[in-house]
Amino acid sequence: MEKTYNFWVYIVTNWKKTTYYVGMTNNLPQRLREHYDNRGKPDTFAGKYYCYNLVYYEWHQYVYNAIGREKDVKLMKREAKKAIIREMNPEGKFFNVEFCGEWPPKFEGRLHGEGGLDVERGA
Repeated sequence: MEKTYNFWVYIVTNWKKTTYYVGMTNNLPQRLREHYDNRGKPDTFAGKYYCYNLVYYEWHQYVYNAIGREKDVKLMKREAKKAIIREMNPEGKFFNVEFCGEWPPKFEGRLHGEGGLDVERGA
């Protein structure tokens, strides 16, 4: 039986849709939760600009296709990114619930810390 692989090229944005982050992953729900967990953290681009709202995604079976497409999308000018988002998502909807089941995500044993950072309980 042939194994099917899932690779996702995606674009997340902040709630005002003013900043875009392009990424690639083999586990989109987990990656969205990681972006959410990193919100407000200045050491990551998506975290610094609160980019965790999924507005665009595309599936690839092969990792090299996904990597190539991610590079192509990253090189696009802002207007071209907005155009592919509008083509796939004309309402500008956030797709987090569709992929994660609930949004915002709940982290077992985690507590929301000050400044938008999540910290471990008891740490």
